Amino acid sequence: MNIGEASERSGLPSKTIRYYEDIGLIHPERGGNGYRDYAATDIHKLRFLQRSRGLGFSVEECRQLLALYEDKDRASADVKDIAETKLAEIDRKIRELTELRRTLEHLVHACHGNDRPDCPILEELSDAS
Repeated sequence: MNIGEASERSGLPSKTIRYYEDIGLIHPERGGNGYRDYAATDIHKLRFLQRSRGLGFSVEECRQLLALYEDKDRASADVKDIAETKLAEIDRKIRELTELRRTLEHLVHACHGNDRPDCPILEELSDAS
């Protein structure tokens, strides 16, 4: 199938599909005319990549997961390690965002939001210490 149909079936834009090919995540066959010819296995890989990216895995992590998926002798512990590392990263980001939210919420509550020029938000942002 051509890239338009592959895009429709995988749910990914053609540009993303070309990018995944450029970086070696997929390897579609080429027809006699030089056009890409995507097989069902390519569509499956594209969907796998889409779901992996949707869970926050980086392109490099997707490469590792795809290699493990294709390796029938893989150890599931290797897959779990990648997922646990990603989970720890997500937890760290959540903690950071929670702290940012607390700080900003404190500043918002401290600001009167009236016609006067003094504003604790701007004071905090300009604090050089």
